[in-house]
Amino acid sequence: MSDNNMKRASLADIRKMKEQGKLHHDPKAPEGESLGADFWANAKVEGSKKQPKSVHLKLDPDVFEYFHRETGGKGHLTKMQNVLRAYVAAHR
Repeated sequence: MSDNNMKRASLADIRKMKEQGKLHHDPKAPEGESLGADFWANAKVEGSKKQPKSVHLKLDPDVFEYFHRETGGKGHLTKMQNVLRAYVAAHR
């Protein structure tokens, strides 16, 4: 994960977010250990091997608004990238 995708917060910031109810903990979420030692022994982080290309892209307003609305206005470009990546993977 690149530093551009990382959000940084101090312990005080995290405590404040918790007090305001902005942090969510799912008690049903699996623990890391439940994945088993074999999983973690073979796990690896994979990232893009190439630098991303910056492009200018014209979108129909309804397409842009869909992704913008789906993400609450934050992360819509990443969501579009993920959809395109899934399409490419399905057609390889």
